[in-house]
Amino acid sequence: MKQIIFSFFLFFIAISSAQTKVSGMVLDDAGEPVAFANVLFKNSTEGTITNDNGRFYLESDNNHEILIVSFIGFENQEITLKSRVNYEMEIVLAEAAEQLNEVVLISGKQSKKNNPAVDILRKIWAKKRENGVRKFKQYAFDKYEKVEFDLNTIDSALMQRKIFKGLEFVFQDLDTSRITGKTYLPIFLNETFSKVYGDNNLKEEIEEVLGNKNSGFDNNQAIIAFVKDLYQNYDIYDNYLKFFDKSFTSPLSRTGVDTYNYALRDSAFIDNKWCYNIVYYPRRKNELTFKGDFWVNDSTWAIKNINLEVTKSANINWVKEIYIEQDFEVMNDSVFLLKRDYMLSDFSFKKKEESRGVYGKRTTVFDNYEFDKAQPKEFYRSKGNPLDPKLIVKDDAFWEENRLESLNKDEAGIYKLLDTLKTVPKFKSYYNIVSVLGSGYVEIDKWNLDIGTIYDFFGFNDAEGPRVRLGARTYRGQNDLWRVEGYGAYGFTDKKFKHGISGKFLLDQKSRLIVSGGNRRDIEQLGVSLTATNDVLGRSVASSSLLTVGANNRLTNINLSALNFEIEPITNLRVSVGGTFRTLSSALPNDFSLDYVDATSPTGVASEIRQFDFNTLLIFTPGKQTIGYGVERRDVNDTYSTLLLNFTKGTNGFLDSDFNYSKLQFSYNQPWQLGGFGRLMSTIELGKTFGEVPLGLLSVVPGNQTFFSNYGTFPNLDFYEFVTDTYAAVHLEHNFNGRLFSRIPFLRKLNLREIVGLRGVWGDLSDANRALSAPATINTPLRAPSETIYYEYTFGIGNIFKIFRIDFNFRGNYLDNPEARPFGITGTFGFSF
Repeated sequence: MKQIIFSFFLFFIAISSAQTKVSGMVLDDAGEPVAFANVLFKNSTEGTITNDNGRFYLESDNNHEILIVSFIGFENQEITLKSRVNYEMEIVLAEAAEQLNEVVLISGKQSKKNNPAVDILRKIWAKKRENGVRKFKQYAFDKYEKVEFDLNTIDSALMQRKIFKGLEFVFQDLDTSRITGKTYLPIFLNETFSKVYGDNNLKEEIEEVLGNKNSGFDNNQAIIAFVKDLYQNYDIYDNYLKFFDKSFTSPLSRTGVDTYNYALRDSAFIDNKWCYNIVYYPRRKNELTFKGDFWVNDSTWAIKNINLEVTKSANINWVKEIYIEQDFEVMNDSVFLLKRDYMLSDFSFKKKEESRGVYGKRTTVFDNYEFDKAQPKEFYRSKGNPLDPKLIVKDDAFWEENRLESLNKDEAGIYKLLDTLKTVPKFKSYYNIVSVLGSGYVEIDKWNLDIGTIYDFFGFNDAEGPRVRLGARTYRGQNDLWRVEGYGAYGFTDKKFKHGISGKFLLDQKSRLIVSGGNRRDIEQLGVSLTATNDVLGRSVASSSLLTVGANNRLTNINLSALNFEIEPITNLRVSVGGTFRTLSSALPNDFSLDYVDATSPTGVASEIRQFDFNTLLIFTPGKQTIGYGVERRDVNDTYSTLLLNFTKGTNGFLDSDFNYSKLQFSYNQPWQLGGFGRLMSTIELGKTFGEVPLGLLSVVPGNQTFFSNYGTFPNLDFYEFVTDTYAAVHLEHNFNGRLFSRIPFLRKLNLREIVGLRGVWGDLSDANRALSAPATINTPLRAPSETIYYEYTFGIGNIFKIFRIDFNFRGNYLDNPEARPFGITGTFGFSF
């Protein structure tokens, strides 16, 4: 009965909207599904192709009476549609007596020379740098973007669940997706209007966001950042298109002939331009590929329209469908410009047809193109944060004037729906739970305070034993100009309280002048990073991990006070100056020593280091995008490089400091998207300490005695196994995203991902520094990888059950070191696409 009511409901919606809708499955004579068959309405350019399982869904705003289904090697089928809505059709294709000569399907090692579709593709490659905005020296255009999230596959069983009791009103107005044919409930809408400027000669482009609006969430920066990171811009003429941190091979790619099958399907006039229609689909399963078709002009070889649908077998998590449409307008006889870009993503835990999920729909409309109006180079560097909420929150009049595409009934209703939901206590409870899980903080609005984070509450180490920690921070809003946070902790073995407190104050918003300072008194595992910054409240996982390899007893009592000034003179260049004062001593003197030679001590040996340091830090992050104007901002993307230069000057005598020295450190971190071969993360670190310092101030090669994979560390090194005053380190980690495993039949369906890593470090330690820390060598031998470069390599398997990763780590040399670990297994877990 429920299925009958639901089917009637779909039928009623279809009739009321005056559309033609069809869905079903295409089979061959043996009853096997026919993947990538062509399905289109007769005498139109509206069509689709079947998915991997032979299923299709197609709809049109026009009335159509005949459906045509075709595939290479089969007779064309013409099906008369008895009504406007025809669901669950079963179409059987008969094998053709002979093939059409003008259409050749590439398969295996067949020659590409005899395929007219591939010949057209080569002409597209030759002309792609002359199409669109690339044809002009400079360009500018208006850009309107709306991103909508919808709960999909709504049925009566879902409506009657207890979780929606008291929220039944949200189901009063449902609609059907024109792509998948499923009902959906709109739950979120984000609109952005901007002006884009570019210069092809300077190779510069900026986007000036003029307005942004969220439904029901008061322009929540976390949501805006998530949306912007989720839906990055792309160009179909590029060889690879990036979605969800994955690089998909474009059907217009120069490597496309090795990835896709192409066939010439049709030709017709579109907007008075003669165009060819080419259908494409992947050669192999489990690769990051699309299926679909495109129309291309016969003289400019510019794309007029293209449809892309990610194949269900693609190695991507939590995304069941990705569908893209792009339409180009004809500006004149030789220029085709992008007019509209539509993208639908179906997020779901499972890829089964009936599984529920969330639609993410992005529509981008482009208009008011202008060309060859030069701007000075400084123009492209002078723009500040393009997503500054203080500047882009606009009223309704702004949106009425600047929406390049009107909101439909569903989209307009989202604002009203969310405004109503915010007044419902049950919805507010659900929202708060999600907020706590996402941020780790419990909000106490009446005190403008957050308690947390919940993820730091419990830990364990050899010095403290079981440890509990409770923190809090001030929180008036996401753009607070100042913030104070702190924590208290207690160890049940050493029976001592620890604490940390810090404050940040934004003194000037334009230059982002920030003063910060604080104090932390705690137990820490030093030396887990070569080029770490002095974060007052920072704490490594190593000193709180529940499980470790071997003894985790090389821990330090630290009392750190800091005062710092930071400024951002130009976008993404931060300059910081400040000072720190530290006292360091061993937390377990019987197991680990920080002793050093001290002629002023009655015993000739000192166990505590007192040190004041003056620090100058430069951090350059080209390409980084942030959101917000408060003292703390959110990152929007993770594709930028990071260059860090740090100079530390230690002064003896000041505040009774013990040592006079200088330290210079440099690091360069760069993610590389290597097309269809995956993503490479690379890091280079260099450092040199001038002067004599004891063990507590030297540069420790970061080991890892936990069972967690931690990029930037050496998993087969113990803590303090190598100590240096001069070092050079390289870390490389490449994720192939399943490209290799997809070619192994028995592994293909598991969607595993292969990771390889290589890391190495060379370092030296002067005789003077060895002599100074001689008292510590009783239980902490001082070694440096100076004879040859120490290296490790890793083979990892990711995406196990979609959330786990296991790394098998091998030590390359220095196997004669005491208790050296030649092999180790680490792992991690988390949600990733």
